[in-house]
Amino acid sequence: MRRALLGIVALTLACAVGGAAAQSFPSKSVRIVIPYAPGGGTDNLVRLLAPAIGASLAQQLVIENRPGGATIIGTQAVAGAAPDGYTLLASDSAVLVNPGLFKAKMPFDTVKSLTGVTMMASAPVILVVHPSVPAKTFGELVALAKAKPGTLNYASGGVGASTHLAGELMKLAAGVQIAHVPYKGTGAALADVLSGQVHMQLGGISSARQHVESGRLRALAVTGKQRSPAMPGVPTFEESGLRAFDADTYWGLYAPAGTPIEIRNTVSQHFARALRSAALAERLAALGYLPIANTPEEHTRQMHAMIARWTEVIDKAKIKIE
Repeated sequence: MRRALLGIVALTLACAVGGAAAQSFPSKSVRIVIPYAPGGGTDNLVRLLAPAIGASLAQQLVIENRPGGATIIGTQAVAGAAPDGYTLLASDSAVLVNPGLFKAKMPFDTVKSLTGVTMMASAPVILVVHPSVPAKTFGELVALAKAKPGTLNYASGGVGASTHLAGELMKLAAGVQIAHVPYKGTGAALADVLSGQVHMQLGGISSARQHVESGRLRALAVTGKQRSPAMPGVPTFEESGLRAFDADTYWGLYAPAGTPIEIRNTVSQHFARALRSAALAERLAALGYLPIANTPEEHTRQMHAMIARWTEVIDKAKIKIE
């Protein structure tokens, strides 16, 4: 009986402390860790939202880029942080893909170490090539790759990044051999595609659009069932003859496991307000982002389901990291 009473008292105190912390949150700046170098889709999205969310929270959002280790370095920094809402992770689909790619090599369990705050947005992935590549369509690119297997290459935001997995899935679906060149972020990858050091990249519209419009890159195809409103002149992979290729990117906001639901709800609501605001709607659409802004509970369920799905895809496709 005494142990039971002590347990009830401890639980009551914990709830009281958690409730008090939630009521005073945030009382200082909130750090958002991005496991990529600046310039990629994740970085672009968070920096676009940051001013509105900082003003809404009445606290500064401190953005910290921690690239490397296939996003594991930055993700681990948040997984091991105090569950108080002041250290969060903003990541693309890599956080959902890595458990299937690395399995026992992961230094933490994603499902046990992280919890959802909100799935911010999704977007199709666009395939762009340097103008020196003699292919005007995706069909022509496939023909070129089959005629000269192994001579073409593609850049990604790193081993295990969503752009890497998209490239491997594209190769499997099209039956071609294209070499993978990993970087510490999609920004660095894009820079080498722009310079012609790498032939192509699968990445976000937010990063590639201006370069396609200026003629520095050529867009061949986008993922999704329909063409992207941000670049309606670019055909889908399905239109181009490649079916069953689903590799859209998702951007989520995560907190260390154990972060009180009250705090996660607070952060989620402020992000939802920014993502759904009329002031940012046109800019988000122009960059290809499709706002989602779901609740912490919905995001956590979505995270678990997507990890299971990607792990199954990786196992069935026998995708191996390099």
